Amino acid sequence: MDKTLGYLIETISNYGDENQTSRAILTKIVNNQYASEEAFVRDLDEGEIEFLNNVLPDEINYAMDERDFKRVNQLNEVYELL
Repeated sequence: MDKTLGYLIETISNYGDENQTSRAILTKIVNNQYASEEAFVRDLDEGEIEFLNNVLPDEINYAMDERDFKRVNQLNEVYELL
């Protein structure tokens, strides 16, 4: 699995219990074994893209505050593709 998607799984898992869209995204990542984040983003529907567009900026800012620059870069890769 692409390392970036591993970070994305970890991030989205925080929303899994409360949000059907986050569970759908997690299921897609696990079931499809995408070779890259680009392949993953191309497979998202409009609602999933909207969810990630809402969640990722906060998660990137949080990683920045924690000085977890590797996570910042990985999550930002997905965000830029959206």
